[in-house]
Amino acid sequence: MEIIKKYFPELSDTQMQQFDQLQSLYGEWNEKINVISRKDVDNIYERHVLHSLAIAKYAQFKDGSKILDLGTGGGFPAIPLAIFFPEIEILAVDSIAKKLKVVDEVAAAIGLKNIQTKHIRVEEIKDQYDFVVSRAVAPLSDLIRWTKNLYHPIQFNKLNNGLITLKGGDLSAEIAESKRKVIVKPLSDYFKEEFFETKVIAYISMIK
Repeated sequence: MEIIKKYFPELSDTQMQQFDQLQSLYGEWNEKINVISRKDVDNIYERHVLHSLAIAKYAQFKDGSKILDLGTGGGFPAIPLAIFFPEIEILAVDSIAKKLKVVDEVAAAIGLKNIQTKHIRVEEIKDQYDFVVSRAVAPLSDLIRWTKNLYHPIQFNKLNNGLITLKGGDLSAEIAESKRKVIVKPLSDYFKEEFFETKVIAYISMIK
């Protein structure tokens, strides 16, 4: 938890309490349903929570923003973002229903009211969102193709409605294949731990 306090000292007592419960909750659930690697349970705050919160460093979502977390897995980045931005709405989707059960149970245990889950294929989603977020789900070209019709045409955030994805390694081939303007932000600009040296945020405006 100290690493979260280090980079986000402005968090409220409620938010700190919610973040503080995540390690024990994920430790318990990971024994039943493997949602994160076993070795990462002890490093959950650095490798999952703080990694997810890089999005909060990059984009300040206004109250009322609608966010889709595509391929949420065990709830990352959805749950950390739902804690950090209590007045936004997040839909977390995944193709594996048992992982969404963990998201539901963790959210309920810490009292999150602004996150919902749905076991659905991306092609079946009908609503529109201000932003789609994801973490190492698929190549950029696939994410663009899957989500191109899911963005609300009117923006009210400072950042254009679009795709914000957490990535690692060299993205040059993915960017070239995407044929889009991709803004890449190294996470080492935000966090100084070794884990983040090769991690980036890739952002694509999807407003036409």
